[in-house]
Amino acid sequence: MSGRTSIILGSRGSELALWQTRWVQHELTRLHPTLNIKVQVIKTQGDKILDAPLSKIGDKGLFTKELERALLDHRVDIAVHSLKDIPTQIEEGLTIAAICERENVSDVFISHPNRKHAHLADVPLGGTIATGSLRRKCQLLRIRPDLEIADIRGNLGTRIEKLAASPWDGMLLAKAGVSRLGRSELISEVLSPQEFLPAVGQGALAIETRKKDDKVVLLLHFLDHLATRRATLGERALLRRLEGGCQIPIGAYGRIEGDTFKLDAFIGSLDGKRSVRSSIEGSPDASEQLGVTLAEKLLANGGEAILEEIRQVSA
Repeated sequence: MSGRTSIILGSRGSELALWQTRWVQHELTRLHPTLNIKVQVIKTQGDKILDAPLSKIGDKGLFTKELERALLDHRVDIAVHSLKDIPTQIEEGLTIAAICERENVSDVFISHPNRKHAHLADVPLGGTIATGSLRRKCQLLRIRPDLEIADIRGNLGTRIEKLAASPWDGMLLAKAGVSRLGRSELISEVLSPQEFLPAVGQGALAIETRKKDDKVVLLLHFLDHLATRRATLGERALLRRLEGGCQIPIGAYGRIEGDTFKLDAFIGSLDGKRSVRSSIEGSPDASEQLGVTLAEKLLANGGEAILEEIRQVSA
């Protein structure tokens, strides 16, 4: 890359975050073999607070704020994120230069190793499932109101250890992370993303840099995947209109099928007893507007009342 001999990539220190960052490093090296690319680990607030549910410690930039500060301070040139962690409003002066081709968007059920449930439906009445996500909790309780929910945090290895040492029946995780870390053999069941809606941006990597750093923006362009960008921008537009985050159970699944953008989404109550769900489709070029339109539809059909109730509880 003309004018640059080195690039510093900022990353969280978790095993999954480093896998993602090193994948980006490998791709950049493949295209620019003479470029010196270093990785700098930066600890985020979400990495420091591990003894409380995400919904209790705030959700604005929990895993991204420190990385964005490092970009603005020119300590790193590129930050690699899971797209689902990035707030819908990013810091002034920064840009998401590339959204990489999406991994599988689904959630997966991982059974306790001694119980060996083949499916979530095999968990006995009154069983316990671990998850750190209000979105997953809500959808679980909607289909299995008999279940107990255990909160779980930490990286994949930590969660596997906690599950094995627990009386729980299993846990739910994102398939993308499990697959990227080479632990697919743990998966008991892949949940249908149309039936069990994923998080906004789930499965996609986002590469952030300074907006005015034209050479780096251009360098990252080849990693941008148009279909993934359109699909996830539609999801993020919906989330932005709903003003949602980790404290609110919201799921969305956007995808391009043929020449059509399709988006399913839901808003749920914390106990899973109430939810509103709808879908929309149209031109991929209009994915963001379609996301806003679907958000308005959800709000009008009962979502506004659910969100207001959650905000009062969380206040």
